[in-house]
Amino acid sequence: MSDIYASIEEAAKELYIRALKDIPADVRRALSRGLDAERAEGNATAERVMFTILENVKVADEQDTLVCQDTGLPVFRVRIGTGLAIDGAMLEDRLRAGCERATREYPLRSNTVHPLTRKPTHTNTGRGIPAVKIEFEPGGQSIDLAMAPKGSGSENMSFLKMLNPADGVPGIRRFVVECVFDAGARPCPPIIADVGLGGTSDVAMRLAKEASCFREIGSVNPDPDAAALEASLLDLINQTGLGPQGLGGATTALAVHVEWAHTHISQNPVAVNIQCWRGERARAVIAADGSIAYAS
Repeated sequence: MSDIYASIEEAAKELYIRALKDIPADVRRALSRGLDAERAEGNATAERVMFTILENVKVADEQDTLVCQDTGLPVFRVRIGTGLAIDGAMLEDRLRAGCERATREYPLRSNTVHPLTRKPTHTNTGRGIPAVKIEFEPGGQSIDLAMAPKGSGSENMSFLKMLNPADGVPGIRRFVVECVFDAGARPCPPIIADVGLGGTSDVAMRLAKEASCFREIGSVNPDPDAAALEASLLDLINQTGLGPQGLGGATTALAVHVEWAHTHISQNPVAVNIQCWRGERARAVIAADGSIAYAS
């Protein structure tokens, strides 16, 4: 147990770098399907854009380098087994230290600044950064650590609206599609569009962000109504014709993920958080003895 905090720091550093260099397999498959779809449509411009995106991934693999210059803000989801005795403050300190090491040792571009003075921290950390969500796994004996570097081009395309419950599902669909139109080419489509429903305003935003950062493309919400909404929104968004990089085409979104919570009878919060085509994330499991297993 004495090594587990050192392992948390090491894993945080490594996950930050891995997420920026190695595009997840599910995202690669979705991009390949997008290329096939544009070829089938005969859209030469969209096909060329999708081909270039995949070449970008290939070059990053071959040169062992970052896929994009935007190293984002670090976001962590930490699932702690209740069989472990973990100091939460120490855990957050080590996550921060890992991000600072990644920034210094790789090195990575640092993005964090004071919101008023815009003075940089030069560490990719600061007050409230990294963003950390902690969950607990009953009876577990390990720490499941997932990391996503959330880039600003997509994070700037975040939306929240308190809908009237009478607007129903059609109102939700209309708002989400309006958000995609408002975002246009700015989040580097094809996008991953993620929707948080219900709860309070902050809960809806959190649900959308967690889906954006950590849901795999191809996963389906176990709730049948939410799953139906995911499918219908993906179809509607791809009917917009915005296409890759906003230049037109059949592939505006690679996926739509919906997460939900129960809410008040007189409100219906809806949040949209968009991820760019990279869908960057990485994950590791840290055992009680401090050993680290990185997900492939």
